[in-house]
Amino acid sequence: MSKLDELIKEFCPNGVEYKLLSDITIKFTDGMHTLPKDIRTIGDYPILSAQNVNNGEIDLCTTKYVMDDIFQKENKRTDIRKGDVLLTIVGAIGRVAVVKDNLRALFQRSVCVIKPDKNVIIPEYLGYTLKATVIQSYMQVNAHGAAQKGLYLDQVGKLRFPVPPLEVQREIVHILDSFTLLTAELTAELTARRKQYEYYRNKLLSFDTKVASVVELRSVVKKSCSGATPAKGNSDYYEGGTIPWLRTQDVRFNEIYQVDSYITELAVAETGVKWISENCVIVAISGATAGRCAINKFRTTTNQHCLNLEIDADKASYKYIFYCVTNKFDELIAKKQGARGDLNSSLVLGLRIPLPSLEVQNKIVNVLDNFDTICSDLNIGLPAEIEARQKQYEYYRDKLLTFKELSE
Repeated sequence: MSKLDELIKEFCPNGVEYKLLSDITIKFTDGMHTLPKDIRTIGDYPILSAQNVNNGEIDLCTTKYVMDDIFQKENKRTDIRKGDVLLTIVGAIGRVAVVKDNLRALFQRSVCVIKPDKNVIIPEYLGYTLKATVIQSYMQVNAHGAAQKGLYLDQVGKLRFPVPPLEVQREIVHILDSFTLLTAELTAELTARRKQYEYYRNKLLSFDTKVASVVELRSVVKKSCSGATPAKGNSDYYEGGTIPWLRTQDVRFNEIYQVDSYITELAVAETGVKWISENCVIVAISGATAGRCAINKFRTTTNQHCLNLEIDADKASYKYIFYCVTNKFDELIAKKQGARGDLNSSLVLGLRIPLPSLEVQNKIVNVLDNFDTICSDLNIGLPAEIEARQKQYEYYRDKLLTFKELSE
């Protein structure tokens, strides 16, 4: 009999009480529904949004900062304390992070800050529970909205899950922490391998001017355009839509084979949305995602934050251009302008890239594709092992968080 079995037998042999989130928290709240227009972007206090909550961590690298205490007091703010739990409830619904250090911050509507009653539930146990498949499914099914899905705060409060005695919670956290630690170690090794890949990519894309000419990106672009966002308040533009609509959150230095957002033919007819052909090089040009690029593997439309480049096949391989733009990420970041940190078509199209013959381009693409496969293919090597460990963790997490409900 395992230690967990012994604890369950001792403390809850007849089952576990299921409780609503609202009954086991001191407070839970969302943030600002809209950002103030006069926001200042350099200061002491960060503004958290869904994009800052990722893989159980709070990433402040891409967030905005506001200036002073006065701004803080005039807008919705909370003191986020160690042991609070963050849950994203708009857009990328269901991301979870347990706060490890105190943090004073503004936060947007997309983030719910949960302050658990630690006499009833351990923050880490709550974090794992919110990631459970049944809870994640509930949030996705009950989300509202057309263009961007979201949960109301009262829906968050109605999340219902088992709350065993603290002794049992601690053991479950210990077991699941062991799973996540192993995955983290494998991920760290994969990260090191990717850095090695980036080094060789840079070397392969560095040419002596005698071997390859250096040209502006615009010289190999047959056509460029950005898209549009149909009015979100018009349901006729979204409900029942079958036309793929790609957003910058899909752009992650990847080949995109599907999207989760669709619009209607009416939206294409009445707005600035444009169709683009497959195999365009798409560059994100707005905010935190600016500088990232991708390739669409199907005909699609995009929002206005995507700059879509159709490459002239007689001059360049689209995949070679994708690798060149990827390699210029730091340069693009340095060119970002304005409070949001945006790019524009002139800045992107003005990038200077080496342009060897098509034969050499294709050879480089072949080498880099192989590197990328080693670092990314879920069927081989470290990516495959990490994927297997993740599935194993998810299986045992759901099993460990499933209890017989205590009958009244």
